[in-house]
Amino acid sequence: MDFRIPLAVVLLVGGAIGLLMPTGDAVPREGEAEAAPTDASLALAGSAVTWDEEETALERESDGHFYADVVIDGTPTRMLVDTGASVIALTGEDASALGLTWDDSQIVPVAQGANGVVYGVHTQLGEVRVGAFEAENVAAMIIPEGLSVSLLGQSFLSTIASVRIADDRMVLAS
Repeated sequence: MDFRIPLAVVLLVGGAIGLLMPTGDAVPREGEAEAAPTDASLALAGSAVTWDEEETALERESDGHFYADVVIDGTPTRMLVDTGASVIALTGEDASALGLTWDDSQIVPVAQGANGVVYGVHTQLGEVRVGAFEAENVAAMIIPEGLSVSLLGQSFLSTIASVRIADDRMVLAS
């Protein structure tokens, strides 16, 4: 029996688990608790979000998923929180709105999805902020086609000390 495929699956799952382990690198920004509802991070206000200096809570939406209003390099972007995604994955539309550009010659296979190979462009984001948490120089990929909503993945989530789900709330905490 050929053990290469089961071994590859075990290695991929183990790597994903390792990526899920928070490192505690993100530090809550001073004064975030006083942010007014007109703050750019709430401009998308599609989901219920609460935060204080130590914690940001996201409410589960009617489709069963958690979404976050993320500010990337000063631009608000609504993203699905995907703890299984290794990095932030941006739709082509969101990447363009952020001023990111790419050439078709830069598009390469970047992942293996349930429906086959996923093609995209690797990039770095200068600053990513969700509620009271901020990270700099965050790995991301642009998926020009086939992604309906941008994904907030482990390249950001792993910088937060605690990411937990209780009932219909996802809590990001320091």
